[in-house]
Amino acid sequence: MDTLNDQMTSINIPKLRFPKFSGEWEKKKLGDVTTYVDYRGRAPIKTENGIFLVTAKNIKKGYIDYESSQEFVADDNYLNVMSKGLPEIGDILFTTEAPMGNVAQVDNKNIALAQRVIKFRGNEKILNLYLLHYMLSDIFQNKLFEKAIGTTVQGISGKELHKIKVDFPSLSEQKKIASFLTAVDDKLQALKKKKSLLDQYKKGLMQKIFSQELRFKDTSTSLSASDDGKEFPKWEVRTGGDLFESISNKNHNSDLPILAISQEFGAVPRELINYQISVTDKSVESYKVVDEGDFIISLRSFQGGIEYSEYKGICSPAYVILRNTAPINNVFFKYYFKTDYYIQRLCEKLEGIRDGKMISYKYFSEIELPYPSLPEQTKIANFLSSIDEKIILVSGQIEKMEVWKKGLLQKMFV
Repeated sequence: MDTLNDQMTSINIPKLRFPKFSGEWEKKKLGDVTTYVDYRGRAPIKTENGIFLVTAKNIKKGYIDYESSQEFVADDNYLNVMSKGLPEIGDILFTTEAPMGNVAQVDNKNIALAQRVIKFRGNEKILNLYLLHYMLSDIFQNKLFEKAIGTTVQGISGKELHKIKVDFPSLSEQKKIASFLTAVDDKLQALKKKKSLLDQYKKGLMQKIFSQELRFKDTSTSLSASDDGKEFPKWEVRTGGDLFESISNKNHNSDLPILAISQEFGAVPRELINYQISVTDKSVESYKVVDEGDFIISLRSFQGGIEYSEYKGICSPAYVILRNTAPINNVFFKYYFKTDYYIQRLCEKLEGIRDGKMISYKYFSEIELPYPSLPEQTKIANFLSSIDEKIILVSGQIEKMEVWKKGLLQKMFV
């Protein structure tokens, strides 16, 4: 990648700049350097197939996600819906609300655009690709939220949006900045794709392992390098009550951290995370102790799977705490309780019994669970943990690069 030079802060000059460029940047209203189309007021007639309708749900931070929502407009209704202006490759799309401020670039002109989407096209002063990166930056986003209206759902009118000031250099410098940031994004996307492939690989292996389509060998019994070991014993079947008991230990002090299951990701598999939740001293007295390695069932908003605790802490009495009473490898069951197979069996077991919001230890105790030999449990746990280590490594690389990019954007724009 090209190198950038730090320089003294000056009026309308970025802190970080490519060599050979100098001078102050221009400042214009967004409406003065772009042509735009606001598609609000043209509700499309949706069909099961036809021309893909890009809604606010499809526009993410920098790209169009064609998988998150799939809606269509009939061919014979397309020109009516798009009568204000047809999209072209490179046009910039912007969401005005729910969510506000997401930006993407048109990569397929055979699309229809929904309400809550505004289409921008730079004029002779500004390049579309530069505008994309600028509108994604915190500098522009902060200006945007200053003009936003609403509390629960924030939005912005076209009139206010077009008043926002945009700073930009010469076209040649815009091109240099846009090319550099696109290269950064390409590297980020490559890392995200790598993580996605690892996630898919892990999910596929888990399905094969827990269905016993894939079995490991007991290599500890190998007599030579060419010997791949003996078969592990046939898996036993135990009930939840055979392997786990419900724990209600309330003997603790308030120094322990309070644990809760995150609701942040909705129906997506969640993680047990350490929250410092504000509760009264009297309420804390009823909280139950959770040891590292325990499993937790949420009585409220149960959406599949059981959480594995990597913390020692206390949790609300609304949770059921499971602790093993038989020899198990806890990490083996950490993975098993997150499989689609287990969640499906759980839902089948509870159908007609639970109200969709609650699950008790009694119901869990009746569910049949696989029980391989302890050495095989350990082998499976170690194998899946090794894949997780690779996923964590890539996730860390993504996080570091995103932080680095965010810092760049702060210094490369004004």
